[in-house]
Amino acid sequence: MKSRVAALVMCALLVLYLVLISARAVEFMQTGVPIAVVIGIALFVLPILGVFALVYEIRFGVKTEQIVNQLSSEGGLPVDDVARRASGRYEREEADAAFPGYAAAVEQAPGDWRAWFRLGLAYDACGDRRRARATIRRSIRMRGAASKSRATA
Repeated sequence: MKSRVAALVMCALLVLYLVLISARAVEFMQTGVPIAVVIGIALFVLPILGVFALVYEIRFGVKTEQIVNQLSSEGGLPVDDVARRASGRYEREEADAAFPGYAAAVEQAPGDWRAWFRLGLAYDACGDRRRARATIRRSIRMRGAASKSRATA
């Protein structure tokens, strides 16, 4: 729930920024001074890139939540029994000890998006966010491909 609120706040701030900065961008471009025109263009382009990044991350969050809900209803979520620190992060040693089982599951069933998702959760528990996100994105793509193949069959 906190993540949703944070995402909504970020969206609202980005929209507010776009509205407020647009007038300044137009003023810069109307001066006719080359460097001011470049600054005005940047004031439009950079927030637009931010919007694309925000939408990309929101889509990732929504699809991840859909997978979590599906796996939860199927009873396929891993048991969260790894000890946590006071900060809420997993104890690295325990997470590292549980990791090989998830990696082995992917090796045994490389086409199973559920196994890939659980591996992504294991990467996250081990503190490797970059690999966790990449693995979860792979799971999302595989799930989408599986859904399309079922729909056409």
